Order: sequence, then structure tokens, then C-alpha cells
Amino acid sequence: MGNQRLIGILEGIINAKRIYRDRAAMAISENPDLFPELIEKMYDVSDPLHVKAAWVLELVCMKDLRVLDDYISKFIQGLPRLSHESALRPASKTCFYWCSYYFSETYIGPELGTNDKETIISCNFDWLIQDHKVATQVFAMDTLNLWSMEETWIGHELRSILEMKTESGSSGYKAHARKLLKNL
Repeated sequence: MGNQRLIGILEGIINAKRIYRDRAAMAISENPDLFPELIEKMYDVSDPLHVKAAWVLELVCMKDLRVLDDYISKFIQGLPRLSHESALRPASKTCFYWCSYYFSETYIGPELGTNDKETIISCNFDWLIQDHKVATQVFAMDTLNLWSMEETWIGHELRSILEMKTESGSSGYKAHARKLLKNL
């Protein structure tokens, strides 16, 4: 029954306009029992609705990142399945914002296990190295920069990648990479 409600909400997103995505995010926020199904739908990459699920998940989490705490391992372990650029951007953005929250003084959620940490770091390096849109890569840079506070090797690898790719990157990529390189 819940799956049909979720599908109805996602099918109500006529296009990528914010009004439709906001309406769907509000419906999920009002029905929190649908949140775990939303994560599952986001990673069902054979279903075209997975992109809309990623859009909605981003907006729900932007409203309250704590909603992801109970499902963070499920969220992280699904990240490697994503390849569609329209799902990767909101996933990478959600990942960055959740990691910012995780490293903040106000974080009271669960500690991440080694497997989750390795997956989140690996996915973000993949997004940075592979041919993805600038927004996905910028969020990956920022996420890895956060993790470099915990693991020094990440900062060294990030610096190396940014120095190597900055010359060929877009102007947005170059600007963000230069900003990060000053602080690495």
C-alpha cells in the first residue's frame, strides 16, 4: 500500500520545477513511513522514478537532515548503484550536507561503521575522477574535504586529483578547486 502512495507522489512530479518537487517532499515529510521506501526507490535504477526519488530525498533532507540518521547506512550503501546524472547530483548534495552535519558539534546520530565510511569516501572519489557534471564533482570535493579532517591521506589524494584535473576542468570546476587547494 505504501509503495503505491509513494509511486503516486513521485508520478505527481510532472517535471523538474521546484513547485512539483516541493509538493512531493512535503507529502513525504507528512508521511514519514514512506521515507525508507523513498530511499529504496532512489536506488532502484531500473525504474525511471528513481531520479524523482533522488530529487525528493534531497529536499526532505534539506528540511531536516536528522531524518536520514536512522537510514544512513542504507543511504550510503546504495550510492554506488547510481549512475544517472540527474540522480547523482541530488545524492552528492545530500551526501555533502549530511557529512557536514556528521562532522558538526551538534551531531547526535549514529557513528558510521568502517564499511559506510569507506563507501562514502570511495563514491565521492569516483564522482570526482569520473566524467560527471560540475555540481556532482563540486559536492564530491567538499565531502572529501570534510573527510580529510579525519583521514589525512584523503587530503593528499584530493590535492593530487584537483591539481591534475584543474587545467582541463570547466570554469566552475577550476574556481572551486582553486578555493579548496588554498586550504588543503
